[in-house]
Amino acid sequence: MCGIGGIAYKPGAPRVGQDVLERMASALLHRGPDGAHYARLPEADLIHTRLSIIDLPGGDQPLKSAAGTLIANGEIYNDPQIRQAMVAERFKTGSDCESALVMWEQKGAGYTTTLRGMYAIAIHNSANNEVLLSRDPFGIKPLYFTEFEGGIAFASEPSALLASGLAPRTERSLLRDELLQLQFTTGAQTLFKTIQRVLPGETLRVVAGRIAERTILSPLPAQTEPKKNLSEKQALEQLDYALMNSVQAHERADVPFGLFLSGGIDSASLLTAMSRLPRPEKLRTWTAVFEARSAADEADAASALAHAANTEHETVKITAAMVWDNLPAIIACMDDPVADYAIIPTWFLARKAKQDVRVILSGEGGDELFCGYGRYRSAARPWWRAGRRMWRHGMFDGLDVLRYTPNQWRDGLTIAEQQAKQITATRLSEVQAVDIAEWLPNDLLLKLDRCLMAHGLEGRTPLLDPVVTNCAWQLPDSLRVRNGQGKWLLRRWLERHNPAANPFAPKQGFTVPIGSWIAEQGQTLGELVARQECIQAIAKPDRVRALFEAAENRKNGPAAWTLLFYAVWHRTHIRGLTPAGSIFDTLSL
Repeated sequence: MCGIGGIAYKPGAPRVGQDVLERMASALLHRGPDGAHYARLPEADLIHTRLSIIDLPGGDQPLKSAAGTLIANGEIYNDPQIRQAMVAERFKTGSDCESALVMWEQKGAGYTTTLRGMYAIAIHNSANNEVLLSRDPFGIKPLYFTEFEGGIAFASEPSALLASGLAPRTERSLLRDELLQLQFTTGAQTLFKTIQRVLPGETLRVVAGRIAERTILSPLPAQTEPKKNLSEKQALEQLDYALMNSVQAHERADVPFGLFLSGGIDSASLLTAMSRLPRPEKLRTWTAVFEARSAADEADAASALAHAANTEHETVKITAAMVWDNLPAIIACMDDPVADYAIIPTWFLARKAKQDVRVILSGEGGDELFCGYGRYRSAARPWWRAGRRMWRHGMFDGLDVLRYTPNQWRDGLTIAEQQAKQITATRLSEVQAVDIAEWLPNDLLLKLDRCLMAHGLEGRTPLLDPVVTNCAWQLPDSLRVRNGQGKWLLRRWLERHNPAANPFAPKQGFTVPIGSWIAEQGQTLGELVARQECIQAIAKPDRVRALFEAAENRKNGPAAWTLLFYAVWHRTHIRGLTPAGSIFDTLSL
């Protein structure tokens, strides 16, 4: 995994100095601690910071050919198949990303249709100085850009664009409201006024420093009716092939790898598949557990699974003191903000795993593809059967904390719902498609990317693979949900191949006890947050203090956490101040 960045210039525009490129590279160094490389090309500059995973001695980038120059952040899992199908002499390295360059030479801007993997790629065309910016269909790997007077600058993280000085530290108020109400933001725009996301599956053709063309590659198969005559036996056989095929492809690496194990269905399924593959040494697994009286976790279940699979397992205990000491650094890595408190265990697990491995497999995507969330089942019912729209309430609705009533915070989701109607065949798949378009890339995958890359770890998500997606998307609703339980087929597969996982048993859940932790420090934290200028601009200080002191309440806790997150995020990424010690030290300055 790596960091990429660069600039596509308008003809005749002045080039930035090497110091600007070095500032961008420095901001991306945590993504690629094994070295930074530059290419100053006609009308373009490219930057690559490398985390060595495959072809350790020979895989440095940029990768060059007579036709063009490529930098990439990602893994191309069908690289062996591409090499086998192409003339061997075309390849100069063992880097899996070189296959993307070769496919671009053959297919032009449509090259991503041939790639199986996760990626953010920039390619400079030697013939005409055009630059292509591409992102994988699920949005597993991030890519951002800003348009400025001299052209377009792009990078793996907004922090690199801010460090360059080409993007100002100003925020969009509408996106701030969306963050407060949803805990993430949707669509192409970010909370920074001049920084945009390259959308999942999008390829931008940049000509003369301007965007000339946009194309989108969907992560989902073309709209088709689910196979209603698909038997359970056939579906289980197809799922078994898909999971084993994907996990085997995702295990390809020249460095040690491991698995985050929550005790839930998704990570248990990955563990089960990984346990069926030969390996020279024990698999390493990690689980988080919280030290708090109200904490509900599945650490015991995860440990039992790990023991049955004979993994080298560690339980990482997370205390309130650890959180308060490290929270400013955790929030600092979320430059594209996600106020999902699952960033806390993910960051601590990554810090621990970094001591032993360079690659982590994780179960993101299982709920979205196999219909795991209860909100899907509710939203799929008609209104007369108590059907409820997803994301119908915002985080601060009814709390009387904000100085105003946000009224456009749901616009991005409404657009996603309208688009989902055009590409799905059933109401159930429609609501799944909304989350795949927005919640998955802009919350779950963004969280995984930033928290792992903060420690120089690559994250891989085998459930978000075309082979698995094609299998899941053809399932009839009866194999997605049955007897009130989602992920029905995935549970049946797990029951067949690892009955010790007990996949049909009620689950405790994996909940960060953020409300009780905040309540223990409610008076102090409430006062510190209420006095922040960015909070005073949007919220009533007395109501903020009351919210924090009553944070153990089920609704108050997440709202208090969101304000705490935003206060630290604004200080770090809008004001540009470096985190200073603990959360109390940082907010006291």
